[in-house]
Amino acid sequence: MKEISYIHEPTPLQCGQAVLAMITGLTAARVAEELQNDRETNLREMKTFLRTHGLWISDERKAVNAKAELPSLSILSLETPRCWHWSLYCEGVFYDPEHGILEDFPTSARRYYWEIRRTE
Repeated sequence: MKEISYIHEPTPLQCGQAVLAMITGLTAARVAEELQNDRETNLREMKTFLRTHGLWISDERKAVNAKAELPSLSILSLETPRCWHWSLYCEGVFYDPEHGILEDFPTSARRYYWEIRRTE
């Protein structure tokens, strides 16, 4: 996996676009343009976008409680105090579009992940 360049969500509704941008190396604006969506993203949009850009993403959503349970690259769906939120985990580091670069999960009640791999 290439190194992740952190991207802060351009608006409070664009955490998904920011996660996809960090994974693909595109800008969040470009991701929003390709998705034709500058608001909340859904799982279908996330999966389709990643697959279109040469990545494999698991079909199965898995619950996670500890960092050690995560594969080396995954997107996270987190139930934060404010809303459901997309985040990114890569090789021991959390790249959260709202909260920054973190060593552990952002505050969240429930956490799920989907593994991602390069198909090339």
